[in-house]
Amino acid sequence: MNIPQEFESLYQAALSLDLKNDVADAALVTITHTLGSTFRRAGASMLVMRDGRLVCELSGGCPQQDIVLRAKQVMDSGQPALVAYGRDSNYDVMLETGCGGELKVLIEPMRSSGDIEFLEAVARLRSLRQTGSMATVYAVNDVALSSRPQRLLLSAGFQWTNIDDDILRTLVEDEVRSMDRGARAANRQVLLNGNAYDLLLESLQLPHVLVIVGDGMGARTLAELSIQLGWETIVVNPSHTIPDLPSGARQLIASPSSLGAQPFLDSSASVVVMTHRLERDMAYLGVLLQTSVGYLGMIGSRQRAAQARQAFPETEGRLHAPAGLDIGSETPQEIALAIAAEILARRNGRDGGVLSESQHPIHP
Repeated sequence: MNIPQEFESLYQAALSLDLKNDVADAALVTITHTLGSTFRRAGASMLVMRDGRLVCELSGGCPQQDIVLRAKQVMDSGQPALVAYGRDSNYDVMLETGCGGELKVLIEPMRSSGDIEFLEAVARLRSLRQTGSMATVYAVNDVALSSRPQRLLLSAGFQWTNIDDDILRTLVEDEVRSMDRGARAANRQVLLNGNAYDLLLESLQLPHVLVIVGDGMGARTLAELSIQLGWETIVVNPSHTIPDLPSGARQLIASPSSLGAQPFLDSSASVVVMTHRLERDMAYLGVLLQTSVGYLGMIGSRQRAAQARQAFPETEGRLHAPAGLDIGSETPQEIALAIAAEILARRNGRDGGVLSESQHPIHP
């Protein structure tokens, strides 16, 4: 659940399941632990349908194929399973990918409404636009917890849990509160009555919102790419609706002042101003620079960018103008790619350099 842009598609797929017959028609796969080089990090999840469809694929390679086979076995048994891929078991599958790392996955059947209650709680937290943390108690003494994992979600003014043991719930809550807020996921173990319970702690981030101020081809193209990336997409125009927007994009008619009052303009939001009218761009920028948006960009020539910086000298470093990475883009599609790439790099704390020349881990 620590991949915000993947949650909505997984959640909607889970809501579409028939969960009334106590027969699993799907299984949720979650990576609980990794060591070394792996294709995804702890917290990444995939939904495996009985008919073979996959939602939020993990890798597409050999481990995924093996995981899918095991997920179908879990659907038939109705009991969760914990599967390790490492030097002590199933290591050949990892070697075939060229990763060489190790990981564990939790596979849980989706067979009743109680199995997706935690997803509904996460969705509720997202609707409130609050960050939070989630703990999953997934194993006891290295064996997957019977029936279903137990979870606890915690945020400011919001809590949900299906942990029925009061002492265990208190221990888990203490671990959640002590989690490093900068970490995306962490593994913990708590002891109770001689038993060792394994926990996966995850940071629940706000869904990324991309606000595009403009109504031309460039705005529509950027909106289309934004939706493909799983970002919540809002296209703003001051006076009229915009035709031919891609499905999934939200339209908002808003003047600069009314846009600045919108609650979604927080630190997890990105805004790109691209009206192609300098006076209008300046009006929106003047308001947006007063918000806490995590990324603010404006397209245009270097001359236009210089005019914007001259108009707002106190905001040096906040305004990305011209917006986008320097990849020689020219067409609307290439420009959209350059802008989206810069936004993603900034959100992940990267500089957008060349991977072959970087010593950073590939996965943020």
